[in-house]
Amino acid sequence: MFQDESSSATSSPLQVFSMMSLSPNLGSPYPWLRELKSEERGLYLIHLLLTCANHVAAGSLENANIALEQISQLASLDGDTMQRMAAYFTEALADRILKAWPGLHKALNSTRITLVSEEVLVRKLFFEMFPFLKVAFVLTNQAIIEAMEGEKMVHIIDLNAAEPAQWIALIQALRARPEGPPHLRITGIHQQKEVLDQMAHRLTEEAEKLYISFQFNPIVSKLENLDTEKLRVKTGEALAISSILQLHSLLASDDELLRKKSPLALKNLNGIHLQRALQMNQSTLGELLEKDMVNGYSPSPDSASSSPLSSTASVKVDGFLNALWCLSPKLMVVTEQDSNHNGSTLMERLLESLYSYAALFDCLESTVSRASLERLKVEKMLFGEEIKNIIACEGAERKERHEKLEKWIQRLDLASFGNVPFSYYGMLLARRLLQGYNCDGYKMKEENGCMVICWQDRPLFSISAWRCRK
Repeated sequence: MFQDESSSATSSPLQVFSMMSLSPNLGSPYPWLRELKSEERGLYLIHLLLTCANHVAAGSLENANIALEQISQLASLDGDTMQRMAAYFTEALADRILKAWPGLHKALNSTRITLVSEEVLVRKLFFEMFPFLKVAFVLTNQAIIEAMEGEKMVHIIDLNAAEPAQWIALIQALRARPEGPPHLRITGIHQQKEVLDQMAHRLTEEAEKLYISFQFNPIVSKLENLDTEKLRVKTGEALAISSILQLHSLLASDDELLRKKSPLALKNLNGIHLQRALQMNQSTLGELLEKDMVNGYSPSPDSASSSPLSSTASVKVDGFLNALWCLSPKLMVVTEQDSNHNGSTLMERLLESLYSYAALFDCLESTVSRASLERLKVEKMLFGEEIKNIIACEGAERKERHEKLEKWIQRLDLASFGNVPFSYYGMLLARRLLQGYNCDGYKMKEENGCMVICWQDRPLFSISAWRCRK
């Protein structure tokens, strides 16, 4: 099929990709597709995903169907990083198409059951397989310990009380205080009662074992429906608030307002520059995606400016942050995904999510066997569902609205919170934890007084500490 190496510069398969038109019969006459090298296959999958997304956005369902059929020949749940990713992006694009027929979509999903136990399991697997939440817990706990020095009554509000490990570690650390442990009260918020019951049992058991005065106040509620009166902050309590991957979901409430005020952008992203991208022959997926691949668009920390919130504030988030400010916390620590998945167009979100999920899938590729069932569960039940929400959903249904750190700094500053730099000791503990993974890919850097955890040079999660500015 291909000419010899001397002519490969003008007839490589990557150049063939950009010249091929989608055809219903493409699968069978081109058996060489399955013989492509990993990087060539990865480039072609990216080409197909972008082409398919353009057809979906334009309402060209026949062409979208052809592209999906081709992707399915190359994607694989147990293949390399790009093959695994492509399987979930394909599912997300197909789900977006089906949403055009609500009756069909509902019928296909009517028997789907998501068990709380499965959600808890996959979150636990994510906690164990990646260092991100562990680093967030270490930095959050150390900042709380330092802020609460000398306090006799400490109240912590956990906006997503799903993982007891964080507070068990804090209880143990408070027990070792030179002045002795304070009376500790934790208010946990979660929409599942059984998750809160489990949290209450584990924390009460630990506090009793260490003879620490402790109360747990459960609030069964979604964050967007939270009544702050139920937080019951008492006079004399020193208050700390912990938000782990929660605030971005509140952005969904303002979707219609944002849509009306944000400009239409990023149309026809499969332009001339895609052909140039397809001529690349990089050795890793990270290198593939770190190039200026499509129409000069290169997702980066600066790409946060393309988010609708560049020009429009979020009424729901601003109101929520103002309500928290009125509680007068001594400290609030916020952990968020450091990605820009809240663009106004499908193509913008597809490109940005390809970048960030490529890094997350690469993390697993570098540290976990491809045959691992636990890895498959995290990829399917966590990353796959997030990708589907980012790509297939619109309006209030689209909850995974991850944004860059600079956006959260802007919002918190407007809500009269001032940044609190993490202590040297806190950062030392976090860096030691990362080093304990024996994986050179995980990195941590300081940015505007906050901490960002990266895979290679790709920022993935941000952690920032704040106090009320009077």
